[in-house]
Amino acid sequence: MSDGFECENCKESLYGRKYIKVDEVPHCVPCYDRLFANICQGCKELIGHNSQELYYDDHHYHEECFRCSHCSRSLANETFTCQDEALLCQDCFSTQFSATCVSCNKTFMPGSRKLDYNGSTWHEECFVCCVCKQSLGSQAFIPDKDEYYCVTCYENRFAPRCSHCKQILLQGGVMYQDEPWHRECFLCTGCKTQLAGQPFTSQGDKPYCVKCFSNLYAQKCAACNKPITGFGDGKYVSFEERQWHQSCFKCSGCSASLVGVGFFPDGAQIHCKDCNK
Repeated sequence: MSDGFECENCKESLYGRKYIKVDEVPHCVPCYDRLFANICQGCKELIGHNSQELYYDDHHYHEECFRCSHCSRSLANETFTCQDEALLCQDCFSTQFSATCVSCNKTFMPGSRKLDYNGSTWHEECFVCCVCKQSLGSQAFIPDKDEYYCVTCYENRFAPRCSHCKQILLQGGVMYQDEPWHRECFLCTGCKTQLAGQPFTSQGDKPYCVKCFSNLYAQKCAACNKPITGFGDGKYVSFEERQWHQSCFKCSGCSASLVGVGFFPDGAQIHCKDCNK
């Protein structure tokens, strides 16, 4: 029997004693615990060689010290989280720190996905369109007061519809008689040309381009016999049953303008003061 089989640290013989090797070098149990054992983060005592040791976030624990800091439940086989260096079981974390879903009023468990919008928080499965109940987590949505809509449901419920084709107006459009129209649907009643972006007028509740309105409804100038439309050279003079374009309201004799001066009717003609003599 060799006298050289001894503890590396205290040099006491290890024959007949329990020992532990560190890098193939034997140590007696007391020396091993003193030199190599970790300090428990929970109780601040050594974690002896015969103790079950747990390791989390650069800290070591006795198995019996690895507990929820609030309810003391063992976390050795539990899901847990850490809040300000305190270990918490799921229940305590949810009660003390977790936000609450505004839809189901339940707390968020650690690891669960949540959605935040405008200061409120939802479970992913709770954030749905208030009409079709489709999840809004990965698509565009439209808020309206305290309700949320997918684009399709919002358009079906609130978007304006064309007065002609009854389809939704997504953008642009024309307002006529307080009703929305698609630009391509807003047509002259007569020739069906698009009226958006050009002058138009109406007869009753029907819109017309200037040409069609002139041909159908406009008064004719007593001088040139062309329509008086109200557009372009739209100013006119009216006397009894006759109308003239302002530029056409001239003396039949000398062609002087009679706009704003006295004139003398003579059958189908009109004369200035001098020509009337």
